[in-house]
Amino acid sequence: MSESNGYEFIDSKLRENLDLKKSPVAIKFVLRQEDIPEGIPKVDETLRHCELVQKASKGDVFYATVDEQKCKGGAAALGLMDAPEKIKTGEFYYDLGRFSGLGSARITMESIPKVDPIMYALLYAPLDKANFDPDVIVLIVNPAQAMKLSQALVYNMGGRVEVDFAGIQSVCADAVAGPFTRRQPNITLGCSGSRKFADIKDDEVIVGLTGENIGCVVNSLENMS
Repeated sequence: MSESNGYEFIDSKLRENLDLKKSPVAIKFVLRQEDIPEGIPKVDETLRHCELVQKASKGDVFYATVDEQKCKGGAAALGLMDAPEKIKTGEFYYDLGRFSGLGSARITMESIPKVDPIMYALLYAPLDKANFDPDVIVLIVNPAQAMKLSQALVYNMGGRVEVDFAGIQSVCADAVAGPFTRRQPNITLGCSGSRKFADIKDDEVIVGLTGENIGCVVNSLENMS
């Protein structure tokens, strides 16, 4: 999209059809520093990715490199760095009491979606302010809104919505890295970190949609009875 911002229309239709209380968040992976669009500032604080998503949902536009990502597990899932060894092996989550043993922790961490560690930064913006083509669009919604999105996803082609989560690295791996690498939408229930630090409410879930298919989702929402 150009600076004329064709995403304003998509944003308005998502809000209208889903009765959204928060702005959908546009996210784009950036390989090189020179690919940062002119006029988008670097975020001026160090926050977790889930907190950055919430910040963008409230109207802010910015980019963040690994240096501005407070949660290194999330930064690794998003391709900004290699995963710290204790994250990679699952020892970190085992020590938190999330698993009964290191084996189950490792199996889970190996199956979590992740982007190859080659990215320079991520762009974040409320969808109606995005002057770039998002790779992923994140929505923080209630279960009824997630249901309508699920119905929209199968409206044209049928089938089932297959979701993938483990209650760990939810807003980073499940809602962004997964849709980006697999080119498929995902719905996730949040994780302890995002609910504690990013104020994901008890009655909220997170949906990650691929930017390339967002027009189809909006058309389906418009046509559904």
